[in-house]
Amino acid sequence: MIFFLFNLLLAIAWVTVTGSASLHNLVLGLLLGALALVIIRESFGGKEYIIPRFRPVLSLAALFLKELSLSAWKVTVTVLSPDMKLKPGIFAFPLTVTSDFEITLLANLITLTPGTLSVDVSTDRRTLYVHALDCSDPEATKRDIANGFERKIMEAFR
Repeated sequence: MIFFLFNLLLAIAWVTVTGSASLHNLVLGLLLGALALVIIRESFGGKEYIIPRFRPVLSLAALFLKELSLSAWKVTVTVLSPDMKLKPGIFAFPLTVTSDFEITLLANLITLTPGTLSVDVSTDRRTLYVHALDCSDPEATKRDIANGFERKIMEAFR
């Protein structure tokens, strides 16, 4: 986690120094920051600390991009179909993630994916309420979230 925070600070510093706040420049700053942190990794607990965390975070990002494109395609096909047979609804997703950061990240990934929207988190932080454009099979959607985003978040940040 500290690696990510330092990397983010270095990327923000890079964007500030270069004077360009574009997405491409931020990504370049993240890559340069990661390279710098790998070079000085002994200061952060050695090789074991940084390298294993980098791959799960990349895997989570790749999963998000995959889900984003698949969901965008499904929503596009649904909206353009003449008979739009939708069954929208809200379902309760039981959370396995426990920290505020993990819950927030999961809720944001769900919201950023077309066709779904995080609505609320229960006061005991054990349930996330999600609105789905097509809620015909909420159990399948729950399995997809648990085996996808939630599992990848736990791998990357625990």
